[in-house]
Amino acid sequence: MFLLNTHPDHNASLLPVDAEVLGADGALEVRRFLEFRENAAATPLVALPALADALGVGVIHVKDEGQRLGLGSFKALGGSYAVVRLVLEQASRHFECDVGFSDLNRPSLRAVAAKMTFACATDGNHGRSVAQGAQLVGARSVIFVHGGVSGERVAAIARFGAEMVRFDGTYDETVAEAARVAEREGWSIVSDTSWPGYERIPGLVMQGYTAIADEALDQLDRPPTHIFVQAGVGGIAAALAGHFAEMLGEHRPNFVVVEPARAACILASARTGRVTRIDHGEPTVMAMLECYEPSLVAWRVLSRVTDAFMAVEEEDAVAAMNRLARPAGDDRAIVSGESGCVGLAGLMRALAEPEWKAALRLDASSRILLINTEGATDPGLYEQLVGSSPASVAGRAREVTSA
Repeated sequence: MFLLNTHPDHNASLLPVDAEVLGADGALEVRRFLEFRENAAATPLVALPALADALGVGVIHVKDEGQRLGLGSFKALGGSYAVVRLVLEQASRHFECDVGFSDLNRPSLRAVAAKMTFACATDGNHGRSVAQGAQLVGARSVIFVHGGVSGERVAAIARFGAEMVRFDGTYDETVAEAARVAEREGWSIVSDTSWPGYERIPGLVMQGYTAIADEALDQLDRPPTHIFVQAGVGGIAAALAGHFAEMLGEHRPNFVVVEPARAACILASARTGRVTRIDHGEPTVMAMLECYEPSLVAWRVLSRVTDAFMAVEEEDAVAAMNRLARPAGDDRAIVSGESGCVGLAGLMRALAEPEWKAALRLDASSRILLINTEGATDPGLYEQLVGSSPASVAGRAREVTSA
């Protein structure tokens, strides 16, 4: 369940279209978007020195996306950003002049948005972001979910005024159904995955995620030597890997993509050298990462700027959740959901395997960046797996911070 990148494109430059989306100019556009949003402060970068000492590495920092824009997930940056950009583009065509984020509260622009419907398929977090973006501009949203999405996650999406559609199929089948219905109805499909002929909007979603890397570079004294990032279809991994590669060039970090062993479609693609769909198997507790075919655009980036691909087991993710909830020493507790902690699960697994550790050149000088991609977006499941409520873990974190 570990593979170094041997793709012929490894270490090649990004294609110009991807460099434009994920580089400095793309990140600047996202910064302008965040200036329009309330509660848009940069998410915290948490140092965990006791954990670094215990694992035998130099430094560990966790970028905590569990506090992003009130949605508790990095996905808050992607779908809502794409929705707002699409509304601005439609308004610019309608008024025959450029309109920007500062115009979003104009009644005339909201009248344009009110005629638009945005649809997507989701495991939970992406749908909330699309629904929130639609609500922000006064548009309609229709969100498709498969049978494995919990009632709590469905309710969290519906709170933003979304119309919910249950579909009896896998995540990937639900993506196809949402796209089919959207095309029939004339809606805008805002997917976080891409396929031939559908790349630009998923590119906008990925562009939204560059804010994480952009902020981290501002917050760190020195760039990391290693980044472990989890992947479903690959959007956030590609966004971060692409941005760091564009900003740091040959000094970019060693980048590792981590997936659930039960849904490791990117690892499978790395083996074949092309986008590869895998069979649907037993569900994984890492539900937000349960995807069976990578995004075409994400793979195009990852094949160039990822250094290794790996997968972790169910128990690895649960152990990482608990490690963050009950830290050693003076480390701050972090509320991390079952999918949010997978980067740490990958790091711990890699350090436990001597061959993997050597291949990644992990040692006492390594500076590790991890992304907690989500908090407890399913509080009931979190309490079941950790044995403490999200509120109690967050309370311990506040106690350490205040001390």
